[in-house]
Amino acid sequence: MSDIEKQKAKANAFRAMHRGPHVLLLPNVWDVASARVVEEAEFGAIATTSAGVAFTLGYPDGEKISREEMLARVARIARAVKVPVTADVEAGYGNRPEDAAQTARAVIDAGAVGMNFEDGTDDPADPLVDLSLQLEKIRAIREAALKTGVLLVLNARTDVYLLQVGDPAKRYDEAVRRLLAFRDAGAECVFVPGLGDTETIRRIVQDLKCPVNILAGPGFPSVPELEKLGVARVSLGSGPMRATLGLVRSMAEELKSSGTYKALEGAPSHAEINKMLS
Repeated sequence: MSDIEKQKAKANAFRAMHRGPHVLLLPNVWDVASARVVEEAEFGAIATTSAGVAFTLGYPDGEKISREEMLARVARIARAVKVPVTADVEAGYGNRPEDAAQTARAVIDAGAVGMNFEDGTDDPADPLVDLSLQLEKIRAIREAALKTGVLLVLNARTDVYLLQVGDPAKRYDEAVRRLLAFRDAGAECVFVPGLGDTETIRRIVQDLKCPVNILAGPGFPSVPELEKLGVARVSLGSGPMRATLGLVRSMAEELKSSGTYKALEGAPSHAEINKMLS
């Protein structure tokens, strides 16, 4: 089987995971080592975190990293694992539909089969991309992917809740309006980070009638609860990467204050990591 046929097969397998009997779980990764740890834990797919990748390369989040640097990291991860990889590429690295299409092609060239695509602008005065432009971008992504023969699994995200956009009483209707439009433009999964209320999640799953991705973490409903609500996909975003920084901080503080090493307990052995990456 050729490389492109293998990539097509991975895309189809990843697509099917969104409509399987169980919720798709994606503890996001930021480098090859974290990707291999997740794969060794027998997860069926790998998702990258754009913030986590940016942080490890010395950038703040919010498209301060270039497309080329982001996708170079995705490519290293995709080469290192056997399971499907989906890439978080923020808002597509550019304001035009052509930019989004170029990013989609770069995602496929990197060996990934899925793509996260958000509508935040990082502009407090105008926090969301105009809906009509966002739909043009989504259609451009789909068209670019079709031309390659690898139909990316597009996870289209709205930041209505994450950025707390507009009147709280109107936030639900605005999120649904945008997500339905994303779905109808070709997104196969829709993503609404910042939403953690059980009843609102239940309602949005029922209203959208397509796979829904929830960003989870401390204080959010558990995976079994989210599965009962009909959520198709649960991801952790930059949480795992930031948790490792929390461990490094604890280790440093312990080393400086007490001169002990308890924070290092439970780490995989040098030999285990060496074998994993060989």
